[in-house]
Amino acid sequence: MKNNTIGVVAIAAAFALNHAATASTVTFETLALAPESFYNGSDQSGGIALGGATLNNNYNNDYESWSGFAVSNRTDTTTPGYLNQYSVYAGGGAAASANFAVGYYSTYEASTTDIAFASLTNLAGRGASFTNTTYAALDMLMGGNFGSKKFGGSSGNDADWFLLTVTGFVAGIPTGSSVNFYLADFRFAYNAQDYIVKDWQFVDFSPLGDVDELRLSMTSSDVGSYGMNTPSYFAMDNLIIPEPSALCLACCAAGLFLVRKR
Repeated sequence: MKNNTIGVVAIAAAFALNHAATASTVTFETLALAPESFYNGSDQSGGIALGGATLNNNYNNDYESWSGFAVSNRTDTTTPGYLNQYSVYAGGGAAASANFAVGYYSTYEASTTDIAFASLTNLAGRGASFTNTTYAALDMLMGGNFGSKKFGGSSGNDADWFLLTVTGFVAGIPTGSSVNFYLADFRFAYNAQDYIVKDWQFVDFSPLGDVDELRLSMTSSDVGSYGMNTPSYFAMDNLIIPEPSALCLACCAAGLFLVRKR
């Protein structure tokens, strides 16, 4: 019994150390891309594994289409429409970097813009930077060819919005905590306050607590017969997550050994 108690203490210590682990920032620069290009999972790898996090990717070879995450360095901020789906409205990655992630959220798939971690991860003080893609931003600014409206309407008074929601999960079950970030908000009493996000903005994941997965979803005030009209795209960069220390891993190993030996 004594050895079992030691094992539990060791595991608890390892868990505490993981909470205090140093941060690792996923910048997407490690994925080599030619200038003004992108990676959308056409090799059907099923995901983008970087720095302890795996970003989901679904590529359909029959239709040459994708959902989930892609990585891009396209910077066209003026061309509207679907053919410019990989460009970021900020004109480049966060902190003057080249690469960034593009998220395409699909309501027709069970797993889409999801991020999986290698183990239970505490997100206190962690987060990521987000902004609009050019496709989504210009669509909201001018209206699109597939039934989407100009945000604010002809008068500018329509209370439109475009929302990104980050929800925490553990073992496939939602933790009940989520974080909201408005990529566009036209609900203000004074139209001069309405905005479509163009610059990179940091979103704090601290309220999500301990998770092993994040699921990012999108909603909009502009909804039609077939769902959301606003293009369900966002850009993400500088994903900051904890990096477990060597000591933490050693404690985990010792704890498991002692529990098994009882």
